[in-house]
Amino acid sequence: MTLRWIAAASAALAVTVVACSSGGSEPPFTVKLIGFNDYHGNLESPGTFGTSAAVPAAERPPVGGAEFMAAHVAKLKAQNPNNVVVGAGDSIGASPLISALFQDEPAVETLNRIGLEFNSVGNHEFDKGSAELLRLQNGGCKSGEPNSCKGATAGTPVPFEGAKFKWLSANVIATATGKTLLPAYGIKEFKGVKMAFIGMTFKATPTVVTPTGVAGLEFRDEIQTVNNLIPELKNQGIEAIVVLVHEGGFQSGTVSDINGCEGGLAGSAIATLVKGLDNAVDAVVSGHTHAAYNCKLPNATGRAIPVTSSSSFGRVLTDMDLTIDPSTRDITAITTTNRLVVRNDPAVPADAAVARIIAGYNSLVSPIANTVIGSIAAELPNTRTDAACNMPAGDLVADAMLAATQGPTFGSAVIALMNGGGVRNPGFTFASSTVGEGPGNITYGEAFTTQPFGNSLVTMSLTAQDLKDVLEEQFAGCKGQSATATRVMLPSNGFKYTWDGAKACGARVSNVTLRNGSSTETIVDASGTVANPTKTYRVTMNNFMADGGDGYSTFLKGTNRLGGAQDIDALVAYLSGFKAPKAPYTLGSNPNDAGSVRIQRSGTNTACPTGAVTS
Repeated sequence: MTLRWIAAASAALAVTVVACSSGGSEPPFTVKLIGFNDYHGNLESPGTFGTSAAVPAAERPPVGGAEFMAAHVAKLKAQNPNNVVVGAGDSIGASPLISALFQDEPAVETLNRIGLEFNSVGNHEFDKGSAELLRLQNGGCKSGEPNSCKGATAGTPVPFEGAKFKWLSANVIATATGKTLLPAYGIKEFKGVKMAFIGMTFKATPTVVTPTGVAGLEFRDEIQTVNNLIPELKNQGIEAIVVLVHEGGFQSGTVSDINGCEGGLAGSAIATLVKGLDNAVDAVVSGHTHAAYNCKLPNATGRAIPVTSSSSFGRVLTDMDLTIDPSTRDITAITTTNRLVVRNDPAVPADAAVARIIAGYNSLVSPIANTVIGSIAAELPNTRTDAACNMPAGDLVADAMLAATQGPTFGSAVIALMNGGGVRNPGFTFASSTVGEGPGNITYGEAFTTQPFGNSLVTMSLTAQDLKDVLEEQFAGCKGQSATATRVMLPSNGFKYTWDGAKACGARVSNVTLRNGSSTETIVDASGTVANPTKTYRVTMNNFMADGGDGYSTFLKGTNRLGGAQDIDALVAYLSGFKAPKAPYTLGSNPNDAGSVRIQRSGTNTACPTGAVTS
């Protein structure tokens, strides 16, 4: 098949691919769309995965890995010469060390060989700013970065080749030019019929990305963006339209079959988005939530259209067959199946070329990744373990942040706060990994997987009233927080509070105390009253939070800011104090915790909320 890239000159930039073009009238034919989302530079297998939660853990096959993604994509493409491979964002960022250490160039190089063609931008594409995203698109070495352009070892071109696929950003506007940062849509032609792929991320991306990452960019409404593009596409004779959007939802039940749609994703951002789409949109490939689903959701006219997501980390591929009527150029039927990217099917061997790339980067990263830096006494997951929203892995990270900034020359911090979304899966596992470090031991690679963002620590002065306000600001719709997200932070040892979801915004937080040794100070009493509103405290968080990320705008009031170490360096230094023969880190053992959890909740609820809190 011969492919040809053509730059289109239009108000909304686009790219076009021509494939298998032929003249004359033809009967209906099928195009195979292969989709995935949230790759996050997972060159290696993330482990086992089942087609549903009902599959016993022992029966879940090993899945993922770029070499098997490439093999499964090739198998699907072989079934139909009319095919296209698309992504729904977060292909880079929050990546394992094997990709992140090398500026996510390995992620792009493997995606090139997997065959990705069009990819929407996700929020993590902006982790290091738009200039770095454009470098990854266009190629070239990152100036001043010694771990950029290491392809000579991995068997990839030097300088870095850049993405052979096209990132699409219909709703991301460069304010300096008023134009889209990247093409708004891509077009691929099959047997003389053009199919368009509109790509975008969610409008609220600036609330979950550090402000420097989205500087100079405007994120516009997703529904309005798509609907405004429909006339432009129709003027080009395009009737077959697919939206690739980095936004998603969750199934409501407990089975979560990868081809299920329990609850119809009711109340989710993606369901709301689809409900506003023009009837010209035929299908939506989504992502962001790392969930798998295969749905048909109503659009603006009530017509149900396919909406898919394929989990994350290369575990699943979406296999979508779209039937096109050449006479109308429209899609007349769609069948969709989510398929596991299994590693144990003899009929689908690993792609040797991609496997060599993984081996090459592994040879560079392994000596660093496999170094033992500390130990833990028990599993510390990144899941919320109770109704109050405590997170064991988050406690450890917050403790490391506090330890790094307590000294008078490093900030004189007495409190550290960590955002839950910054503590990545799986947290700190007790079982030995495949590198054989031994149970309880934590390697640098495992620590980096939990803290992959490269954020720096910031210590600032906040008043007692500021502390009360930012704790209130954790809850959906309160003091500027997103109306759909509750984001409970994880506090360092000695800092405790109680919250009550049944109370109104501004009155939910009480019993805020700070213990240091034998002394305990009450900052907010049992009635919710701030004892001394103007008293100041030195508080540490990462730079993402300090700049108002995750909706914590109160941190913008902080004074006397002092920058600190990178979060991963603080974590490594802290864990060194728990490296054998020293005793391992034990959750709740710090005397300042006085034997109880740091966050407590009033009421009878048994689950930590992620959305609005009503009780």
